[in-house]
Order: sequence, then structure tokens, then C-alpha cells
Amino acid sequence: MLDQLINLVKENASEAIINNNDVPNENNDAVINTAAEGIMDHLKGLVGGGSLEGITSLISNGASANGLEMSNMSSHVANLISSKFGIEPSKTEGIVNNLLPMVMNSLSKKTNDPEDNSFTMQGILGSLAGGNAGDLGGLLGNVSKFF
Repeated sequence: MLDQLINLVKENASEAIINNNDVPNENNDAVINTAAEGIMDHLKGLVGGGSLEGITSLISNGASANGLEMSNMSSHVANLISSKFGIEPSKTEGIVNNLLPMVMNSLSKKTNDPEDNSFTMQGILGSLAGGNAGDLGGLLGNVSKFF
């Protein structure tokens, strides 16, 4: 799933990362990868913490999801980029605040589109649970109630 998420970030990175003077061109791909890894880390944390509402809200509703979860994810991703690339925190916050809503809206759209199999709720949750959706017990059954 990480590769798919990296591609999704790339699709939405033109203004936030690629055409951004605060990100040196030689770091574009690495910043994109770090952003995707940060999103994945945050989602894994939600699954690991049993936050069914948080994960389903972020995946189903995109940027209009629970404001606290979007804020927490944004902070996590911004901190990763800032610490890894030495970009000022205020600038990484701008990068992430521009990028993350587009990525999460795109993820939500793809997940909710029955014609698009690139992301599915079961596939996402299975990947976040270490590749074995069965480890989530009744979580997938509960998630299906939202759709």
C-alpha cells in the first residue's frame, strides 16, 4: 500500500512540493516519500490504537474528516519533513497544509468509488494491520456498516 500512497502523494505534490522553492528539487522525491510514510504511520497508529472512528472518518471523508485527526496527521507529517530535511517548521506546515487535504480527498474518492480498485477499505485496513486483515477481528465487519 505504501507504493500506492507514494503515487497518490506524487499526483498531488505539484504545488506543495515540486513547485515549492522551500523544497530543493533534489529532495522532491524524498519529501514525497516521507510525506507518504508519515500518512501511513499515522493511519497505522490509529489502527493500532483501535480508533475505528478515526480511521474510517479519514478514509471515508478525506479532508473533511475529524478535524483533530487531520490536525494530528498534519503535525506528524510536518515534523517528519522538517526534521529529516531541515526545512523550517512553519514552511513544512504550509507544505503539509497544502498537500494533505488533496491527498486525503483523493484517497477518499478512490476508496469510495466502486469502479476504482486502487484503494479499498479492506485493502487499506489489511495493509495497516500488517497485511493480515484477519488480525483486526471484528473491525472490518464494523467498518462495513459505514458503507
